Amino acid sequence: MGNRTFTMIKPDAVRGGHIGAILEKINAGGFKIVAMKMTKLSAEKAGEFYAIHKERPFYQELVDFMSSGPIVAAILEKDNAVEDFRTLIGATNPAEAAPGTIRALYATNVGENAVHGSDSDENATIESNFHFAGVDVFA
Repeated sequence: MGNRTFTMIKPDAVRGGHIGAILEKINAGGFKIVAMKMTKLSAEKAGEFYAIHKERPFYQELVDFMSSGPIVAAILEKDNAVEDFRTLIGATNPAEAAPGTIRALYATNVGENAVHGSDSDENATIESNFHFAGVDVFA
């Protein structure tokens, strides 16, 4: 059980003007933001980030979507960070997400589901290092 996780506010939520509301939910959930930036992923970078899904039928659509506009990347800190954040964001399909979760509130469908959250401590480290250099992380 780790104390850090990685998240991205995806292009749909950025376009929808939900950055502030999502950050408020993250803070209210007891998470400390230790790194954050707004950036835009190139198709190449989005492909690298989601390389684990390269053989899946939705891969190209995912890469296209994630490179379609700005994202907000962040490293969050809290005891049991990965599991607690995945609870806060809700199910991938917003129709199945618990009421009050980030995806229930701000996602429109399975593909455009407002936020990414790491699924393991190992992936949280990998994903955080993909987006942030050590000097960009503040404890």
